[in-house]
Amino acid sequence: MRYEGKIYRPPSEADAYILQATIGCSWNRCTYCDMYSDKVYRERDTDAVLEDLRTAAAIARSRVDKIFVGDGDALGMPMDRWLAILKAAEAGFPRLRRVSCYATAINILKKTPEELARLREAGLSRLYIGPESGDDATLKRIAKGSTYAEHVLAAERARAAGIELSVIVLLGIAGTERAAEHAAATARLITAMDPAFASALTTTVVPKTPLHTLQTRGRFALPSVVEMLRELRTIVDEARPTDALFRTNHASNYLAIGGRLPRDRAAILATIDSAIAGEVTLRPEWARGL
Repeated sequence: MRYEGKIYRPPSEADAYILQATIGCSWNRCTYCDMYSDKVYRERDTDAVLEDLRTAAAIARSRVDKIFVGDGDALGMPMDRWLAILKAAEAGFPRLRRVSCYATAINILKKTPEELARLREAGLSRLYIGPESGDDATLKRIAKGSTYAEHVLAAERARAAGIELSVIVLLGIAGTERAAEHAAATARLITAMDPAFASALTTTVVPKTPLHTLQTRGRFALPSVVEMLRELRTIVDEARPTDALFRTNHASNYLAIGGRLPRDRAAILATIDSAIAGEVTLRPEWARGL
């Protein structure tokens, strides 16, 4: 596998074949993120990407059933590139059951409903999208590039095309200043986006990011672990998706939980309450990842 730079992928794609079709992130302005700060966004040569697929098929044709297309927001690629990749993936891997990628509200909305439907028909079946917050003031402060309403519209278009959505939110990203507003609005956003999957990660202030600069200047304060667990509790308690698998299985989290909303809401809340009360062992700081 050829890959430039560090590999980032969702936890649920740990056993997927990772295909780098783009390098970096086309937005790359979020104040908390340094994942692609060392890369200049560009699309890889299509022939090279297709060659990677052929090589992987020759080695692991019968073993690959999932492909994750990287880097940061590969959905932004033009339709002809996407269709060529999806056609080659289908031809090369007879057991293929899922092709997925990261996406943003921006590049979902740049695709027409017809284009999204065509991508789904060709095999693109899941998008991972990270609004991080449903609070417009927080979205603006972290330079997410899209509003609450734009994330909702993007989700509606993806779902209408038959594409599964996995929505990612960030505990602590609003700081202590708007923690309550962030949690409540994020619950509303999950309800409105109505994803098949939702997950919460925990904010880590990464050195040399704009968020770190704000922190060093006293303009951002990360909530305590207990306060972030309270944010998590509000999100679980108030979100009303139709039927979503909700998880906090990312390495950044202090508490790993999982279940379906709304079915398992009471059990999840009981676990969070136990953690807030100090009755559950949390992941130690040294064991957390980004």
